[in-house]
Amino acid sequence: MKIQDILKERIMIIDGAMGTMIQRHTLTEEDFRGERFKNHTHPLKGNNDILSITRPDIIRDIHRLYFEAGADIIETNTFSGTTIAQADYHLEDAVYDINYESARIARAVADEFTAREPHKPRFVAGAIGPTNKTASLSPDVNNPGFRAITFDELVIAFKEQARGLIEGGVDMLLLETVIDTLNVKAALFGVQELFDEIGRELPIMVSGTITDASGRTLSGQTTEAFLISVSHVPLLSIGLNCALGASALRPYLRVLKEQAPFFVSAYPNAGLPNEFGQYDQTADEMGAQVEEFLQEGLVNILGGCCGTTPEHIQRIAEIAKKYKPRQVTETELV
Repeated sequence: MKIQDILKERIMIIDGAMGTMIQRHTLTEEDFRGERFKNHTHPLKGNNDILSITRPDIIRDIHRLYFEAGADIIETNTFSGTTIAQADYHLEDAVYDINYESARIARAVADEFTAREPHKPRFVAGAIGPTNKTASLSPDVNNPGFRAITFDELVIAFKEQARGLIEGGVDMLLLETVIDTLNVKAALFGVQELFDEIGRELPIMVSGTITDASGRTLSGQTTEAFLISVSHVPLLSIGLNCALGASALRPYLRVLKEQAPFFVSAYPNAGLPNEFGQYDQTADEMGAQVEEFLQEGLVNILGGCCGTTPEHIQRIAEIAKKYKPRQVTETELV
């Protein structure tokens, strides 16, 4: 069954935070190194993406927990899976394997659950994060014209990541936590170039991030401007994730509901972090807030970002069953 057909019938659930679940394991430097990176010359602790190579058992179990909680879609463990982000760890050469192995692990778990419940097929979204460099903004306050990365460099990096994800078996690509629209435009360009090369296309999801109460992305765009900037590509969905808690996202999701010619997604954080950087919002508290999205018919895809766990996803999935998805007309989807 095509995901587009399912989205017309019901709200689909995407998983919660990967990093939050990894932190529960209190891993050591040795866990991150494994055998392959045993003699690597730089510290690797905190590089969650390479756990798909060095501790695949942990990543596999996290995917299982989210599917058991009611998720229809899981994201690969590849948020920092570009040469740009992996340069911090001097692991640019491992990028293809990180993406391929992450996709392969997620694919196997999804197929396991689909075989168990054929009436509820499970899907894998290849997660592509924003990188730690922006094409629109200068990292040097004394030199506003400086850029740490070029558009072409971003295209190459995103294309390489997408290749590993696709060859590893993902169903779709999720360009997420977009803080700079020029970065995601480079990703979209690279992905479409790759589609031409391999002779097939996958659905593309795009999810932006509102960075503060102004309602704008880090590069200064309103939700409407962000939508317009990426609408030249026939997306599966457009949405918002991370940054603000669920209640603060409502006005921006309303903009997408009214104007987006695609399905709409939302996976907010479990509230805002406390002074220790931890998220205190319970599953019930978050569930009550996202239910307001559902009452207004704002979304088609719903889940959680930072601080969310299988408990949060289970509560969201239970609530979502009671509501109809946002309706998108056939002409809008063309």
